Amino acid sequence: MKKILFALFLLPMAMWSQHTLKVHVENVTNSNGHIRIAMYNSSDGFLAFDKVYTSKTGVAVKGKTTIVMDDILEGTYALAVFHDENSNEKLDTNFLGIPKEHVGFSNSKMKTFGPPSFEDCSFVLQEDKEIKVTIK
Repeated sequence: MKKILFALFLLPMAMWSQHTLKVHVENVTNSNGHIRIAMYNSSDGFLAFDKVYTSKTGVAVKGKTTIVMDDILEGTYALAVFHDENSNEKLDTNFLGIPKEHVGFSNSKMKTFGPPSFEDCSFVLQEDKEIKVTIK
């Protein structure tokens, strides 16, 4: 009986298992400032600052910066990454809204005009995972 109760207690916990996502940000041009990652879990509000599921910041390392995101539930996600060279905690843009700092997305989907969609950038997280994001 104790085994059955124990199993019933653990089943919901197993369904909500949490994972680690290791993000390798490549093409970091210098070690100034920080690399900032925004993780989204829905196409609704993708790239909106107030719709971020979670975020993480790491010190920029020229070449490749690796940032580990812990305690992420299973699901479908998309990442937006930028190199905040001046550490002002925002993506600097010109008067047209075009980024002045290097940006990248999961699946390295970049468009000529405008940002990619959530679907273009999305990936499924079901276990601990490592992904590469190239910023440009």
